[in-house]
Amino acid sequence: MSAVFDIAVPAECDWPITNCYIDVWTLILAAWKLDPTAGLGVTVAQDYEGDQFTFFKYQHDDLELLYGVVVGELTIYASLEEQVQQQTRNGRLALVEADGYYLPDTRATSYRTQHTKTTIGIDTIDVAQGRLGYFHNVGHYDLGGEDYAGIFRRLPHQAQVDDVLPPYVEFVKRRWPPLAGAALCDAVIGLLRRHLRRRPDANPIHVYRNDFARHMDWLLAHPQLFHEYAFGIFRQLGANYQLLAAHVDWLQARGVSDLVGVRAAARTISATAKSMQFKVARIAARGRFDPCTGMFDALEQNYDAVIAGLNRALA
Repeated sequence: MSAVFDIAVPAECDWPITNCYIDVWTLILAAWKLDPTAGLGVTVAQDYEGDQFTFFKYQHDDLELLYGVVVGELTIYASLEEQVQQQTRNGRLALVEADGYYLPDTRATSYRTQHTKTTIGIDTIDVAQGRLGYFHNVGHYDLGGEDYAGIFRRLPHQAQVDDVLPPYVEFVKRRWPPLAGAALCDAVIGLLRRHLRRRPDANPIHVYRNDFARHMDWLLAHPQLFHEYAFGIFRQLGANYQLLAAHVDWLQARGVSDLVGVRAAARTISATAKSMQFKVARIAARGRFDPCTGMFDALEQNYDAVIAGLNRALA
């Protein structure tokens, strides 16, 4: 494995890895010399879904408008690797749901230790040599050998299982020139207004707070599932607002005023979610409930400040 492309992670970053879909798109857009921060207005619409905070993603319509990129679902009817090869021959990327067990860049987490679903962006593949290049997490990597065979389910023990559904795969093609300058800024503001209208009716952190005791009862009964729970709750919440803060910085740098308070509130949500993740880890380890009153108060108040500030700035 070699990391042949990387992006810089800011020193103040609470969540170097957010979720696989956002991370892979951030890498792809940066590799194309496009600014991924412009497309993050969708973060303002995050909701609490009853068992997790929204797994936020770049919206396909936003990608098309801002970057001239079209995303479609790839129907898998033959060999996955040959169809991915066809897409790369056409100058496209393939976004593939892959098993992190076979991804060498996940040595610190899932590589050869656990089977996890994650999205990678394949830009090069050599079927004959059994090698591919892919975007994932914070860089671009290559793999081959047994890892390649595992990704495409060609290992002997995988061949014995014949009832596995094909993965979800998307293709990505660049159709039109990306927006730039004032046209890009105007489009970004328009999208942010639209996503602000899509926000939940009630403060989603308050709604989660009402469910927190019930969630902790479940977690205390299943402490071994803490990391999975934390990914769906604290990482999605915190990373979402970390990226919203970056989006607000992008707008402020282009002349949109009165966003300092919004940026500060979003950063506070990000940092508090990270602290709360550690607090809940202690709850799970010690088997003792804590209502996390101060943290919830800070999260709720700063969410309200984000929304009120954006409404004022975009009025």
